[in-house]
Amino acid sequence: MGINIALDGPSGAGKSTIAKEVAKSLGYVYVDTGALYRSIGLYAVRSGKKTTSADEVVPLLDDIKLELKYIDGTQRVIMNGEDVSEEIRTPEISMAASNVSAIPEVREFLLSLQRNMAKKYNIVMDGRDIGTVIIPNAQVKIFMTASAEERANRRLKELVAKGQDVTYEEILRDINERDYNDSHRAAAPLKKADDAYELDTSSLDISGAVSAVLGIIDERLNALRPERGMAPAVNRFFFRFVRWIALVLLEIVMKVRYEDLDNIPKSGSYIIASNHHTVLDPVAIGVKMPNISAYMAKEDLFRHKIANLLKIFHAFPVKRGKGDRSALNTAIEYLDRGYNLTIFPEGTRSKDGKIGSFKSGVSFVASEANADVLPVGITKRKTKLGRTYLTVRFGKLIPYYKLKVNSLSSSELRHSRDIILNEIKGLTDE
Repeated sequence: MGINIALDGPSGAGKSTIAKEVAKSLGYVYVDTGALYRSIGLYAVRSGKKTTSADEVVPLLDDIKLELKYIDGTQRVIMNGEDVSEEIRTPEISMAASNVSAIPEVREFLLSLQRNMAKKYNIVMDGRDIGTVIIPNAQVKIFMTASAEERANRRLKELVAKGQDVTYEEILRDINERDYNDSHRAAAPLKKADDAYELDTSSLDISGAVSAVLGIIDERLNALRPERGMAPAVNRFFFRFVRWIALVLLEIVMKVRYEDLDNIPKSGSYIIASNHHTVLDPVAIGVKMPNISAYMAKEDLFRHKIANLLKIFHAFPVKRGKGDRSALNTAIEYLDRGYNLTIFPEGTRSKDGKIGSFKSGVSFVASEANADVLPVGITKRKTKLGRTYLTVRFGKLIPYYKLKVNSLSSSELRHSRDIILNEIKGLTDE
């Protein structure tokens, strides 16, 4: 199941506009369920059927094929091959949508389509019963509302801008009638889910409402993050001693300057992703971590005598260039046990000082483990005397749900990887 955000509320509360902006900000798929009901309402009106009559509407369902397509970043509603995105937005079709949505067979007709999208993608879905019926297990549920008068004013401005001849009184009457119909219908009436946040948008503009919704999502998903504490105390005691020695030796071998140490989380476990210049990069990063790191290392290293030493420091092999389920399971196990996980996505050290191509493994692990990613940028320079200077910069933690991986497809993993890569490049001034 993807990450599901459910936005419910009455007509005119701004759900669709806000849901679109929230989905765009998070990189999620926006599912406008109201558009689906409006399309069925439109088809019934065109067919000359009474939209309040199940006997007249239900037989039409076999003739309706609906698709949600994204064209130039905009969701379009396709009914039987026709783009009806604009036609479904009139007051007449709005009322027809309310009528047909009260018919149980219509709701069942659309239910599987909506739930399949929720399983496959990270989505923001808005409607009347998303958090109560369609995706009751959504990680975040928000019930948006506003006064009927404010909603009527918003709708009037929207329709007048489109050139429609309507009055405030007509719109207010329609909104009050639709509110009553939606909240009193027998099939999935409009109501706030018990575990939903209630957000009144009466005094908020679009920007303010979007910020409020994003804040609620951040708070809720942070609360749902897997509980991951610190590595076992006995190991931390041993590693404090090792770190002290490592700091002394590191100072002898090279000069390291650290920047933005405040970005390092004080607790919990997460993935540390860094570019790679020297064999001492893991040490240079690890000595500043409050927690112990496990390390994903190329398989070849474990064929030498150094293998036992690597294992003492929680390094484990990964087969590069292929899906290594064993390494993935080990990575998740370490994270669940409270360790950090350090990954160098380039897979090997840079030979020319520039960041090489990143592998998508870091995105795959973050997605499968629901682990946040701490980007680290390392810059190396050498003096004329041959002494190495490293600058290690720590970036802002990237929450796992902002890495925008929906279905673990290759393209999505690459996109997620590029988010991490760009953060690291920004830390290295490349």
